[in-house]
Amino acid sequence: MSDVLRPTPGQTVGPFFGYALPYERGNEIVEPGTPGAVRVHGTVSDGAGAPIPDALVEIWGAAPDGSVVQRSGSLLRDGLFTGWGRAATDREGGYWFRTLEPGPVEPGTAPFYAVVVFSRGLTDRLFTRAYVPSEARETDAFLGRLGDRRRTLEAVREPDGSLRFDIRLQGEDETVFLDYTPAPGDAARA
Repeated sequence: MSDVLRPTPGQTVGPFFGYALPYERGNEIVEPGTPGAVRVHGTVSDGAGAPIPDALVEIWGAAPDGSVVQRSGSLLRDGLFTGWGRAATDREGGYWFRTLEPGPVEPGTAPFYAVVVFSRGLTDRLFTRAYVPSEARETDAFLGRLGDRRRTLEAVREPDGSLRFDIRLQGEDETVFLDYTPAPGDAARA
């Protein structure tokens, strides 16, 4: 046996989401009729613009007052708002959540949902943000550094009041994805 260790091929993260990770009502972060509830929805697509029918999307959002929710029970919510949910995409690549709109977590920053995407062909999950429409989006320092690409992180208010956030994994109009380094403070870099 050789003492030389050789790298093994990387593995992708799917496509097993349809039966291994979703759980009942995982996309329903708040109950129907909850005051202030909003529907967050969109489509996950590949580099050619084709929908991805077996992706998994997770979101986390602060409470409407901007406080960071730090309680367990995301899988068994029991009526508690945890800010976290998980949704599998449908055959057309669509996903949706029922949640509350987050408030800004720090003064001078725009409110956003943290978004994680798992999909076939990816060697790891992807991190991004979905910024909620607000005046603070115009002065947010992070968004300001992105130039024209910032629009890929901005959720759009639909006529029915819902928020649309499409995720493009590659190609033209690719969503800006973030790299989280394991440094103190968990700083994000685009």
